Amino acid sequence: MRPIATTPELRAQFWQRFALDELTTAEWEALCDGCGACCLIKFLEDDDAQTDVEYTDVACRLLDCESGYCSNYADRQKYVPDCVSLTPDKLVDMMWLPSNCAYKRLYLGQDLPEWHLLITGDAVATQQGMREAGVGVAGRCVSEVGISEEELEERVVTWIEV
Repeated sequence: MRPIATTPELRAQFWQRFALDELTTAEWEALCDGCGACCLIKFLEDDDAQTDVEYTDVACRLLDCESGYCSNYADRQKYVPDCVSLTPDKLVDMMWLPSNCAYKRLYLGQDLPEWHLLITGDAVATQQGMREAGVGVAGRCVSEVGISEEELEERVVTWIEV
């Protein structure tokens, strides 16, 4: 994930006025709150019960664990072919996303969290709100580089709410 900003190419309150499949690329990208949870390695217990997931604190090698943003977002799939690529048609199969995820929330008919950048218009207020809500992987994850399968199983966390 990468930092987002409100720009002139975003239609006013687009997330309330348009269906997810009607959004422009810029609007779709602006929905991301940058929490980084989708970049964590996770164990899906059952493909049919997608909310039965265990997140680890181990992140994709491209995730900057200090900032919580992808270090090569534009070319991420070139380096990590199985990187999560969210699209409106895939959301039905991605209910393992955290409860704060704007894509999931809008898909389920919920509002954006009050701290979301599209609501606050202030990146500092958004970051503070995310911290207060316990959302985001920044400063709470480690890179997958050098982590063994055995160690992965010991790194399951409970601070991500599905």
